[in-house]
Amino acid sequence: MPSLLLLFTVALLSSWAQLLTDANSWWSLAMNPVQRPEMFIIGAQPVCSQLPGLSPGQRKLCQLYQEHMAYIGEGAKTGIRECQHQFRQRRWNCTTVDNTSVFGRVMQIGSRETAFTYAVSAAGVVNAISRACREGELSTCGCSRAARPKELPRDWLWGGCGDNVEYGYRFAKEFVDAREREKNFAKGSEEQGRALMNLQNNEAGRRAVYTMADVACKCHGVSGSCSLKTCWLQLAEFRKVGDRLKEKYDGAAAMRVTRQGKLELVNSRFNQPTPEDLVYVDPSPDYCLRNATTGSLGTQGRLCNKTSEGMDGCELMCCGRGYDRFKSVQVERCHCKFHWCCFVRCKKCTEIVDQYVCK
Repeated sequence: MPSLLLLFTVALLSSWAQLLTDANSWWSLAMNPVQRPEMFIIGAQPVCSQLPGLSPGQRKLCQLYQEHMAYIGEGAKTGIRECQHQFRQRRWNCTTVDNTSVFGRVMQIGSRETAFTYAVSAAGVVNAISRACREGELSTCGCSRAARPKELPRDWLWGGCGDNVEYGYRFAKEFVDAREREKNFAKGSEEQGRALMNLQNNEAGRRAVYTMADVACKCHGVSGSCSLKTCWLQLAEFRKVGDRLKEKYDGAAAMRVTRQGKLELVNSRFNQPTPEDLVYVDPSPDYCLRNATTGSLGTQGRLCNKTSEGMDGCELMCCGRGYDRFKSVQVERCHCKFHWCCFVRCKKCTEIVDQYVCK
């Protein structure tokens, strides 16, 4: 009997450890600043053993590319900020809840929101690594080596130091996808379906950054005559990447895993998703009420717009529970005047406005 109890205890602890491991994520690098290599202390524990949320494969890559880790953290932070901007007026607003899982249990559901989060965070890593290469922060890469675009006028120079989106894409693919690729799930299982969903959305995020990078040019010449132009490859503003991924979120495809271990459309009448599209395998919760099982934080106490009929409107945001009105004081700059030379002086104006919060 004692041996059975011991076996049960070991199994229980093992399952809890697995759940904890799965809940952790490399996104936590955004919440815990990573030391840059020049800040390492002689004799201190290696940085990779101290970073939470890394899978075994990601930890090995960390050991090989320690100087990259700070920029992976920056990329994750960029992705989280963009997620919070894109969903600021929706019931689920990309709130972070802790330093390990970052978004909590809500990411264990293979929903549209999870799809967007995986995509935008993968995009953030491509963005950060590509820029770090251009700025000379990484020893394994430098300026972009992209070929001269065929449509560029012959008398324009192709040079400068462009963002190395090729390297950023390759490294992000290797690092971000490592967690999913190092696991062996039963073919056709829910776990395999979720892993395939994550890989698809990671790729969609990376491709958004890669395909939106464009040619930027600078004029040279006497008195701004622009007799000569130098051009290079430049990343798009990350807000534009977020906007594109939000469009992909709105048109995300519902998928299911087959016995052969592949994703297929739930509704075959729709077009097959491309590598640039988002997919999901579970329906989204309504996010109306706090729910410890799903990880929903609910919308109680959220600000809403009384006059809007959209998702930020009080009727939809508050899920029909009603809302409370309160008055707040807003301070804004006003009556600004330009003074020669060269500054602007403004006054501060206060205004009492009505605001509304969900019950």
